[in-house]
Amino acid sequence: MHEVIDKLQELSEQVPVPLDLPDFDQLVEVEEEILIPLPAELKEYLLHASDVVYGTLEPVTAADSGSHTYLPEVAAHAWSIGLPRDLIPVCQVGDDFYCISQEGEVFLWQDDELLEDSWESFWQWVEDVWLEQA
Repeated sequence: MHEVIDKLQELSEQVPVPLDLPDFDQLVEVEEEILIPLPAELKEYLLHASDVVYGTLEPVTAADSGSHTYLPEVAAHAWSIGLPRDLIPVCQVGDDFYCISQEGEVFLWQDDELLEDSWESFWQWVEDVWLEQA
């Protein structure tokens, strides 16, 4: 995990308005808003790497409620169009969502269904999808 976070930080692009990292209290607020606990790896990402801007994918964030990547807003939209309520979106791509289960497995929800391919962990998804699609 630490190696992946270090790699993300190295690759992060300089942007005019950088993203902020949330503190633990903000994660608690996010969990209260979405009424579901965040899996441990998603928490680690949000606390330590959600300020990374890299490539074309924009994973969820938790520090700025006005951001289009703010987790409660992304989740509300995903759930309103059919994503199963027990899954938490981690990245929106058009009307499709990469999402994480409470067990930490990441799936792609596309065209109103979960695809068979999945990633065992959030960090595996980062390496196999986010870093590869940039």
